[in-house]
Amino acid sequence: MNNLPELSIITVNYNGLKDTSELIKSLQTYISLSYEIIVVDNASKVNEAALLQEKYPHIITIRSEDNLGFSGGNNLGIHKAKGKYIFLLNNDTFVDGDTFHYLIERLENKPLIGAVSPKIKFAFPPRNIQFAGYLPLTTVTLRNDLIGFGEEDNGQYESPSPTPYCHGAAMMIKKEVIETVGYMPEIYFLYYEELDWCTQITKAGYELWYEPRCTVYHKESQSTGQQSYLRTFYLTRNRLLYAWRNRYGITRWISILYQLLVAAPKNCLIFLLRGRTDLAKAVFKGIIAFIKLEHKLS
Repeated sequence: MNNLPELSIITVNYNGLKDTSELIKSLQTYISLSYEIIVVDNASKVNEAALLQEKYPHIITIRSEDNLGFSGGNNLGIHKAKGKYIFLLNNDTFVDGDTFHYLIERLENKPLIGAVSPKIKFAFPPRNIQFAGYLPLTTVTLRNDLIGFGEEDNGQYESPSPTPYCHGAAMMIKKEVIETVGYMPEIYFLYYEELDWCTQITKAGYELWYEPRCTVYHKESQSTGQQSYLRTFYLTRNRLLYAWRNRYGITRWISILYQLLVAAPKNCLIFLLRGRTDLAKAVFKGIIAFIKLEHKLS
């Protein structure tokens, strides 16, 4: 038991050998507490698990021949994890200091704190803030904002605080919480899975926190104009799915009808006016996929 790591760091890799290597290098450079690194290769075109294992012999790699999505890939890693704390880290992140112990300190601050996310900043200059906590999802429209998004970091978010959701790019959770609540829901595949998981964690009576003494840098672009067929499809489907799973009574139906009769037509019109018929089609396909899924769940 004394040889078990205190922390299991899990990252999902999909055709991201360069980014994953840079993450591992940063962890090995700065993190001093007892930890293990688990890389799940989510059906990359080349067996990048083998390449990473050869380059970093002390890490643990898992090769999945199927792309299991964000939640499925992380769950594979969680099954293998031996640490008391599980840290889910996007493979396109890195650190520049030894601050993970602050996240553990926050988790141990009181028994009801189940998970915590650090401050997340964009990796590229001017390194503005991406995440300093979340606002709650609105009851019907299921929209919310990241606190501090795009702001210059002038120390305005240096106070630890509860947050309704942790950020999927960097989320540390007590293993005992997973044993109580269950694994990340795999039904989403991509987008909304960590919001649903956090909802289940808070329903079980745990608190979620933002801890600014730890900073993780994320290579995601700060530009909000990026659109793709898959992103539009899954956001459409999964927003409906989240409403189905986490809203109740008349509120559930109002939320679903809002998505179907207001949000989806509006998005389709915007995409068509921009000449993006592919994205309008993705909205329609996302709705159909939800309806088929809902019939299976009912």
